[in-house]
Amino acid sequence: MTDRKAVQPSTRSKPVAPTQPEDAVTQSLQRLRSPEVIRTRCRQILASLTAGDSRHFVFEASRLAAAADQVAAVTRKRYPDLAVPFHSRWRHFEAGRVNRHVPLHRQLLDRHAGNQAGAARALVDLAVVSVLLDAGAGAKWTYREEGTGIVLGRSEGLALASLAGFRAGMFSSKPDEPLRVDAAGLQRVSEADLARMFQVSNENPLVGLAGRTQLMNALGAALADDPAHFGAEGRPGGLIDSVGKGRATVAAPEILEALLTGLSSIWPSGQTLAGTALGDCWRHPLATPPEYDGIDAGWVPFHKLSQWLTYSLLEPFGWAGFAVVELDELTPLPEYRNGGLLLDAGVLVLKDPAVAAVSHPVGSEIVVEWRALTVALIDVIADLVRSRLEMPQLPLAAVLEGGTWAAGRELAFARRGGEPPLAIISDGTVF
Repeated sequence: MTDRKAVQPSTRSKPVAPTQPEDAVTQSLQRLRSPEVIRTRCRQILASLTAGDSRHFVFEASRLAAAADQVAAVTRKRYPDLAVPFHSRWRHFEAGRVNRHVPLHRQLLDRHAGNQAGAARALVDLAVVSVLLDAGAGAKWTYREEGTGIVLGRSEGLALASLAGFRAGMFSSKPDEPLRVDAAGLQRVSEADLARMFQVSNENPLVGLAGRTQLMNALGAALADDPAHFGAEGRPGGLIDSVGKGRATVAAPEILEALLTGLSSIWPSGQTLAGTALGDCWRHPLATPPEYDGIDAGWVPFHKLSQWLTYSLLEPFGWAGFAVVELDELTPLPEYRNGGLLLDAGVLVLKDPAVAAVSHPVGSEIVVEWRALTVALIDVIADLVRSRLEMPQLPLAAVLEGGTWAAGRELAFARRGGEPPLAIISDGTVF
């Protein structure tokens, strides 16, 4: 069960100016983990762009309507009845028009004697490892599914490969319980293991294989170090118990907060504040106004994979019996499909077209700005799409699925064979 709620400031994550030096770090970390602050800082960068302060982009506001028209048309084409599901990993498990998670759910219910929470823990296990393995694969990589013979690349191929690995017990330390993920199982995963799972070869290269391996190992260590969130065995599915806490209702930002708190150590970005890993947070000179004096000044948080993971946990929490609310406090995902939509639809225009011919580090100013503008402007497009579909309560997660991500991908395939309009140097843990 889910409930779309208009975006309102969250009392949990409301920015508070530091009052004492000893509180400054804690308060800054809270801000940088807040969806509200993600939006605030991304909108600050959009305001600076509108004022002409950007070194990289021109904003063509007149193109927003056409972009919204295209997203609405793609949504109607993909979901003619407008029963649009959430943008989540579960859609990728339906690739090739084969629904793989429904029979898996039944199998888990049988294994757990009909206990929904037990089945949901295993589904959360699967979603966490699958999402964290879902970063850009590169245009040359594909995966061939055993049994169906379906061949897919990119996110769908990564999803099917990780599902097969989960079914084979790759992430479990208990041979007699393969359909689970635990800390010990993750810490023993090797690069060779993932290479076999992803069918990597010289002819089938996967971007960021080493980074994905390190991420799985780091995930195992983080799960083991936080039994309060993940239980004594360090299972991602422990979130069902620690976040749910016996309640009937769970807020989506609470799931994100648990992920960012419990898994902050896994991100290899190198971005830290007072010795604490920030993960997907990056500096940009326009992120905060000049008068802002918090120690987090100049930082813009995104938490793309953590938010993608949160979107992907909404359904398992619902299957476990929780009503999941405050969905739209989460933000648009700042990745290259949503961002590509803006460039390919002409909403954003590069001041120097030559920059599209070179690759850019993920922490470079142009990439950070592009991602920030993606968050801010997809929010705007989402409202225009709701109006065109005459569905004012359509959750952002459904707009993304319907949606902006699909329209961005269509444009990318039509123009560049699927490649994004800006090339990003990625280690497989952000994009």
